[in-house]
Amino acid sequence: MGYHIDTDCIHAGYEPKNGESRVLPIVQSTTFKYDSAQTLGELFDLKADGFFYTRIGNPTIDAVEKKIAVLEGGVGALLTSAGQAASLISILNICHSGDHMIACSAIYGGTFNLFYKTIREMGIECTFVSADSTKDELDAAFQENTRCVFTETLSNPSLIVTDLELFAKAAHEHGVPLIVDNTFPTPVNCRPFEFGADVVVHSTTKYMDGHAVQVGGAIVDSGNFNWDNGKFPMLTEPDDSYHGTVYTKDFGKSAYIVKARVHLMRDLGAQSSPMNAFLLNLGLETLALRMQRHCSNATAVAEFLESNDKIEWVNYPGLKSSKYYKLAKKYMPHGTCGVISFGVKGGRDAAAKFMENLELASIVIHVADLRTCVLHPASTTHRQLNDEQLKDAGISPNMIRLSVGIENIEDILGDIKQALAKL
Repeated sequence: MGYHIDTDCIHAGYEPKNGESRVLPIVQSTTFKYDSAQTLGELFDLKADGFFYTRIGNPTIDAVEKKIAVLEGGVGALLTSAGQAASLISILNICHSGDHMIACSAIYGGTFNLFYKTIREMGIECTFVSADSTKDELDAAFQENTRCVFTETLSNPSLIVTDLELFAKAAHEHGVPLIVDNTFPTPVNCRPFEFGADVVVHSTTKYMDGHAVQVGGAIVDSGNFNWDNGKFPMLTEPDDSYHGTVYTKDFGKSAYIVKARVHLMRDLGAQSSPMNAFLLNLGLETLALRMQRHCSNATAVAEFLESNDKIEWVNYPGLKSSKYYKLAKKYMPHGTCGVISFGVKGGRDAAAKFMENLELASIVIHVADLRTCVLHPASTTHRQLNDEQLKDAGISPNMIRLSVGIENIEDILGDIKQALAKL
């Protein structure tokens, strides 16, 4: 039977048999024993299921991958060493040197740099578009060699809500998949596959973990995209490194995620560790509860900031005054996330002083865990961007990114009030 998502957060992915550990065990082993060379050979040839080397698969990692696939509604998932690795592999899986991709400019600074510099150095051109693009503007960005479109459900840190159905429609009309970073809403608040997305990536370091104890990423395959349209020979033609395996023929709807694992994870080695997967699973078990608290706390903080005369502007899609409120209600009806961006009157210096005045909230290079934390994006996560790129990313010099935790809301508001009083 099917369960609600908060039940799946706890139970999906791992079903202990009679006498086995009720809690997902940590299989802290790099390798696995077999009694015959033939069996091991069949595993290497992708003709049999099983674990033979943790870089490719491991029982602990596998259980967490299955859970995340269930939460997103996909056919399979792949854990990676970081969210950056998930974004990179999601692109390299279907883009080669000479290909082209489209990405929203208002994305996490690390992802922007990945596409602006590293991907280009690999020979893959990237055109950046506004997350607010019209259909005509999106259509104009496509080229004959475009192979995917990448966006964030809810951008970090500008909190722009992507019109997923619009982006999916444009991508599909041009025969390419839509890849969506769903880190901030998590599948508890948004399931992009239901709105036409084809691949979802996560930085599991954020809300999925929730405790800031592991760095990780995930790629989830919807299984819905038809790769057999002539644009993706890496999936539809024989792979000589696996004796002519054709992923779409041999693995059907799971072709994309299988190739990501057995080709790119095999060659790049950006795998998760069993211990990190175990810690991630502990976070996933309480994800639904935490997201509810993050969202209710953030809404209260955003409403307070909006009414304070020392604040120049507030951006939170959960506010009725937000230009993205209607889109947020469409794609994230139960809440967006716990992150708020706002500007303090007085510019960059006032923003820095406000942050330094905080006592409960910590200044850290992190976001989206259970502790309230704060950051100045222009001088940290987006430090490499020039003024024009900062503007395109929706970041102003006085912007503060406040990640509202799950502490008591009166304590969070009290801390903000005393910090503002000292300005």
